Amino acid sequence: MKTSDYLSTEERHYFTSQSNWLAARMLVSNWLMVIGAFVLVYYWANPLSIAVAMLVIAGRLLGIGVIMHECGHNSFFASHRLNSFFGQWFAAKPVFDNLGEYARGHLKHHRYAGTADDTDLSNYSAYPVDKAGFKRKIVRDITGQTGIRFIGQRVIAAAGIFSANAETRAAAKPYVTIWLTQLAMIAILHFTLSAWLYLLWIGSAMTLYMLVARLRQVAEHGAVPDALNRDPRMNTRTTYANLFERLTVAPNYVNYHLEHHFMAAVPAYRLREFHQLLKSRGAYQQTRLFGSYLDVIRHVTTKPVITTPATGMV
Repeated sequence: MKTSDYLSTEERHYFTSQSNWLAARMLVSNWLMVIGAFVLVYYWANPLSIAVAMLVIAGRLLGIGVIMHECGHNSFFASHRLNSFFGQWFAAKPVFDNLGEYARGHLKHHRYAGTADDTDLSNYSAYPVDKAGFKRKIVRDITGQTGIRFIGQRVIAAAGIFSANAETRAAAKPYVTIWLTQLAMIAILHFTLSAWLYLLWIGSAMTLYMLVARLRQVAEHGAVPDALNRDPRMNTRTTYANLFERLTVAPNYVNYHLEHHFMAAVPAYRLREFHQLLKSRGAYQQTRLFGSYLDVIRHVTTKPVITTPATGMV
């Protein structure tokens, strides 16, 4: 699959062009939704508003993570400086990550996608799975078991700042700044609304965010036609998303993942238009485009449960 098969040089330049305005609008809109969730619970604190706020925040944690991803590709803002600054301090650090480290690992995923050397292959190579196994994963996510490991790894990494070893202290510094950023968020909430609202952020990060992040990842590469084929139409998936899915598992056009692997320099805010052009020119005549994330879940949980004949036990 070559870009020259479907795009002119002018079209390629257009789709890879970056807009500070569109990038800023996407970044601000994500944070405004987070602020809205805090305000909702601050003024109307009840189980329903808390549940809604945590779901909204989970989607925005993923959405802000998508912005980190875009900045890691240096494809969001029109300058490297803006991508580095906003990608680090308004995206990566708030979602418990480090831009440089993330970008280095993720670019390897792009370089080796469709091969056995794909650094992310272990995250989805087991799919399809049986329904029981998938339910167990969901339960671990929602109950915070996955999140405890996620947060715990970052706490332990930051604790290396107290090591006597200079290399360990240096490696710990980026993780220390993650927690300093979290403290800054608590301080901002304290002086604007109330510090306890931070519990919505960390609570969602440890539960619902783990779930939506898993669903996004599985939808992108799980149970694809051929994970070891270099053609992105074989190793990557695009999934159409309804409004609820765009608010939760598919923020910021991340569902157009096949297009992203086809040409990674296309900013997120141009992916839907890019998809429509490729589709109109026949790029997906032999490619299954899933109609929803529910369709994907059904697809990746088609593996039958194997039981022991003598006992009927799984």
